[in-house]
Amino acid sequence: MDWTYWGRPLVGFGDRRARVLILGLAPAAHGGNRTGRMFTGDGSAQFLMVALHRFGFTNQSTSNSVDDGLEMKDAYMTAIVRCAPPKNKPSIKEIQTCKNYWTEELRFLPGIKVVLALGRVAFDTYVKFLKNEGFETRSFKFNHGAFYKPPSPQPALVASYHPSRQNTQTGRLTPQMLDSVLTKIQQYLNS
Repeated sequence: MDWTYWGRPLVGFGDRRARVLILGLAPAAHGGNRTGRMFTGDGSAQFLMVALHRFGFTNQSTSNSVDDGLEMKDAYMTAIVRCAPPKNKPSIKEIQTCKNYWTEELRFLPGIKVVLALGRVAFDTYVKFLKNEGFETRSFKFNHGAFYKPPSPQPALVASYHPSRQNTQTGRLTPQMLDSVLTKIQQYLNS
């Protein structure tokens, strides 16, 4: 109760020369919404940062506050919705309203080779974006670890369960499962 909350829309965060775009759902009510930075200050942030650090995408394995020294390496984090939605379920209108923000970020990140969509809503939103850009997406189905390569110049798309507490505490998403996704991404970037 004594925490001060940011409580405003969030922008993305990371390396502007990134090759990996991490696309989440929205700022967590007591994570990014509180701290003012995507994937910071909550359980999903801790789970994700440990994995990203193992693969060299961050300089540290924690993400606690905006002044904790976290730096992204070759990765940039953003979300399809800019504010914490009620019950963590953004409305279609909210997704449509925020689309211009994350798609603009994508345009300002010319080096992106892979989009890692965290969760079905982020994945489906990105697939809809591709479809609206004129790309064939009928075969793109959300499945943890699914890897899709749209025609150039679009980056590859990789799906993962979201690192929410609901998924990590129930074993739906384990560290090994997230590592397998990050391994695919690293192999793709190195090929």
